[in-house]
Amino acid sequence: MKKGKFSVLMSIYIKENAEYFDQCMKSIFTQTVLPGEIVIVKDGAITQELEVVVEKYQNRYRDLIKIVPLPKNRGLGPALAEGILHCTYELIARMDTDDISRKDRFEKQLSEFKKDAGLDICGSHIKEFTKNPKNILAKRKVPLNHGEIIKYQKQRSAFNHMTVMYKKSAVLRAGNYQDAPLMEDDLLWVCMIQTGAKCKNINDYLVYVRTGDAMLRRRGGYEYLKKYIKGRKRILETGYINDWDFWKTVFVQVLVALVPVQVRKFVFIKLLR
Repeated sequence: MKKGKFSVLMSIYIKENAEYFDQCMKSIFTQTVLPGEIVIVKDGAITQELEVVVEKYQNRYRDLIKIVPLPKNRGLGPALAEGILHCTYELIARMDTDDISRKDRFEKQLSEFKKDAGLDICGSHIKEFTKNPKNILAKRKVPLNHGEIIKYQKQRSAFNHMTVMYKKSAVLRAGNYQDAPLMEDDLLWVCMIQTGAKCKNINDYLVYVRTGDAMLRRRGGYEYLKKYIKGRKRILETGYINDWDFWKTVFVQVLVALVPVQVRKFVFIKLLR
């Protein structure tokens, strides 16, 4: 199997599902181009079931798996910020531990960086599912070219985080991931754009993303809303958006966060995709 000069970066914590994590790892090792390393940040202690999956792949691919243990849970942003520092290669592909990459995902993204040496970040569309990736619940398309991405990012995330491949140098130039719950990815995209990163999304669905009612419940309620507003304020402070951009998105989130789960499900699947 062909191996590429790039890292895969993921963070795992105690609430992850071991079966889903195993499926995620299988999707990496069935790629048409394998990564040169897989950096797994253990964000605090994890369950024994998750440890079993980690050890299985460590034993099978000792030369590829790099574990970065954190003594306590720090959240996604700080965990990924630490993981970035342990990545050997300039190109880094993000993965979430419950999602499934299409087998040619890495090959397609590497091809884009080969065609354009100035490219700094490249993502794709996603297909969302609950249990079986063959049964698609929804799709999320993102803008494709640099100009469209810059404009779209003012309102919503212009990248599907779990699909991106980016240059380590561009991430560090932007200040790396920051501790901004719900907004660690959006804040990074904004800072990368502001520091001159060239952006692109591939017009294809390269990752199958696991979703469902549990995810929708997490995206509602007063606590979620407080985190969202705090995160958007961080982006407002960068100067990338203005007050109108801020209040417009907050108003939409207030409506979405406070409605019942089934209504929220309809909004996310039918209106926000």
